Amino acid sequence: MLLNSPGFNRLQGAISAAEMRQRVLSDNVANSDTPEYKRSDVSFEELLDQSLSNGTPALAGRRTNARHIPIGSSSSVPAPRVVTDENSVMNNNSNNVDIDREMSILAENQLSYNFYIQQVNHDVKMMRTAIEGR
Repeated sequence: MLLNSPGFNRLQGAISAAEMRQRVLSDNVANSDTPEYKRSDVSFEELLDQSLSNGTPALAGRRTNARHIPIGSSSSVPAPRVVTDENSVMNNNSNNVDIDREMSILAENQLSYNFYIQQVNHDVKMMRTAIEGR
């Protein structure tokens, strides 16, 4: 089924990470003048790359029953996590938020989120087309 596929699970994880990143980056922008505030970011893409390329075999089995043992790559998607940059300093008050950088990352994140939503809409539309037989 499409909604339980590994690809759809990764897409769902990417949407969740983009939502979390939007909140974290908004906090960074809101605290750009707060003394000693340290910027945060969301780590998801790196975790996903690691989980997909950790030496998984090329052979992947198809499970027709939930009780079957999975063969090949795992369909689990890592959870996004917030990472705080404690080491850098941008100005005299020990704050490390660069407002221009945060705004550009916000714009990039918004584009990624829009792409993920378009992909979900496309997948659902394809499933509806298959079900309706058009």
